[in-house]
Amino acid sequence: MKKDLKKIKKNGGAAMLISVVFFLFISLAIISGLVGPTVREFKNASANLNSKQSYFLAESGSEDAFYRIINNMAISDNETIVLGSNSVTTTTDTVLGNKEISSLGDVGNLQRRVNLTLVVGQGASFNYGVQVGQGGLVLENSASITGNVYSSGTITASDNTVYGDAVSSGATGLINNIHVTGSAYAHTIQNSEVDMDAYYTVKTNTTVGGISYPNSPDQLMADLPISDEQIAELEADALAGGVISSPCPYRITSSTTLGPKKINCDLEISGDPTVTLNGSVWVTGNVSIKNGSIIRASAGLGNKSVVIIADNPSNRTSSSKIDLENSSKFFGSGSAGSFVFLISQNNSAELGGNEEAISMDNSSSGALILYAGHGLININNSATLKEVTGYKLRARNSSNIIYDTGLMSTLFTSGPGGGYEIIGWQEGQ
Repeated sequence: MKKDLKKIKKNGGAAMLISVVFFLFISLAIISGLVGPTVREFKNASANLNSKQSYFLAESGSEDAFYRIINNMAISDNETIVLGSNSVTTTTDTVLGNKEISSLGDVGNLQRRVNLTLVVGQGASFNYGVQVGQGGLVLENSASITGNVYSSGTITASDNTVYGDAVSSGATGLINNIHVTGSAYAHTIQNSEVDMDAYYTVKTNTTVGGISYPNSPDQLMADLPISDEQIAELEADALAGGVISSPCPYRITSSTTLGPKKINCDLEISGDPTVTLNGSVWVTGNVSIKNGSIIRASAGLGNKSVVIIADNPSNRTSSSKIDLENSSKFFGSGSAGSFVFLISQNNSAELGGNEEAISMDNSSSGALILYAGHGLININNSATLKEVTGYKLRARNSSNIIYDTGLMSTLFTSGPGGGYEIIGWQEGQ
């Protein structure tokens, strides 16, 4: 019997193999379709993150330049700050007295630019609670200062406290017998307590809570915030409002409104009147404010400040003085940044004399700034005020100077240029 032989099919399973390959291609296509957008989204997210970081870096560069400019710190036309592998380059140009700041941030080759425009405001920048010239600062009894102190002369005390930094500039700079809660900068620091860092050439009998930096360079001398030329502009503003020539002395004992005005003799304010200042007042003699007098800036001035100037150009040694007594009080307009400035042009101290340009006694207080760029300011008893600038300052007893940050850019009703204001900000190309 003949056996049937079956033919073996050699193409068996081909359909399955084709199906597997076809399924594999379809799977790869699907996976590719899913992965591609995910990778693109990841790249976009990474680029977006780098772009934002570049923008914030540019913002930081412009803010750093702005901070240096308003605080009179050193800054070159081109500044580059490197953070890791990233950088920001800031360019500062001066155009017609204004400042143009352009800051370019670069993170992962993605760049963003920020442009800042600063203009000089009508006013002055006061960056310290106390700033004095070469006449120096003397603190006695329990007098204190809340804010930073800068002196082109010495700073001497009787175990008094400065709640902030203290700077005594130049090769003769001296900080003596004082407690500084911040950092101290002087050629010589002695008999003192410094809570933070100390920068000096000579240090004796002084404890330092932070880091000591011996052989530090002496601090540079700084100009006072208001020049004589700027004070002359304020006087011109007062003159434009008219002149009072009689009676002399010109006495105010009841509430009134004053300024802008020039008074051609001494000015005496006494009793308990409220004197509202609408503009600059120039007194060509002495100014006396006594008893419970209230001096305030007009509410209509907004954030601007007003001045009373004692300046007798024919006698600045024994005249051009300001005397504050009893419980006189001073108020701004009610808006932030508004103060009453009392300015004396007496120059006795600068010439080696003993006359006081400004004398402040008893419980006088308020939104008050004293300024005597050539004279001695003497503050006694429980007087409290916002800032003091003068050739020389002596503060004693329980007097206290508490710095107001609004003084970093003080505006006047008219007159001198001073602190920079931001008038333009935009992201550039």
